[in-house]
Amino acid sequence: MASTDTTPVQDTGSVEAGLDALETHDTGRPTFRQTFVNKILPPIIAVGVLLAVWTLLYPVVDNPTKLPSPAAVGSAFQDAWLKGDLLGYIWTSVSRGLLGFLMALAIGTPLGLLVARVKFVRAAIGPILSGLQSLPSVAWVPPAVIWLGLNNSMMYAVILLGAVPSIANGLVSGVDQIPPLFLRAGRTMGATGLKGTWHITLPAALPGYVAGMKQGWAFSWRSLMAAEIIAQFPDLGVGLGQLLENARTASDMAMVFEAILLILFVGIAIDLLIFSPLERWVLRSRGLLVKG
Repeated sequence: MASTDTTPVQDTGSVEAGLDALETHDTGRPTFRQTFVNKILPPIIAVGVLLAVWTLLYPVVDNPTKLPSPAAVGSAFQDAWLKGDLLGYIWTSVSRGLLGFLMALAIGTPLGLLVARVKFVRAAIGPILSGLQSLPSVAWVPPAVIWLGLNNSMMYAVILLGAVPSIANGLVSGVDQIPPLFLRAGRTMGATGLKGTWHITLPAALPGYVAGMKQGWAFSWRSLMAAEIIAQFPDLGVGLGQLLENARTASDMAMVFEAILLILFVGIAIDLLIFSPLERWVLRSRGLLVKG
């Protein structure tokens, strides 16, 4: 009697267990030790290494007009703090930057939706937006001064011209990546027009939109610094850009480093306090956040 070969049946339980293992995520909150080791300690080490290299380089250069010592920069910070000027420098620039960014967001969002949804508008101004995004922000300062004068309106105009293209292009990229099935399902459920834009298009385009907002803030901050460095007027107050230019004029390298570090600190702080949590929320809401 001929025997028939039978293929061993794979244990379905082991397959399911393997799939469950792939889909299992650690949903517990990280401990303080994990947060410290993974998030806090690395930048502390990086700053420590930077300070060590700076301290070792200073005696080699041996020229305070080229490279100030960490102690000299620390003294510049201390003097600005004791005079009550330090927070004023920061607030002058941060308040302008955030207000200008919010205005850019209010303009760039509907512009991005219009470019993404209307073929004629995309063909007409899509390349212009891409070109404006690559244009250095400092190029807008001279015409803004001529058009608007030395005032805050000029500052905001430079910020808008630098940030709006990035926000609009980010939203266009996000809309282009929406699966057509989402849009068809939304129309089937009655989400058309503004309702469809609010409930379907914008939520689905969030990853690209958030990336555009982050880049828009970077352009806003860089545009503002360029405007503050070039256009100075007593009524404008002293922001971080003007502090940097004043230090250059006085050939005070300690103050130059003070201004650079403050500009860098504000940029990092805004990213950590606003955009990083926003990015994590978007990723978490889509099940894309990798823990660990």
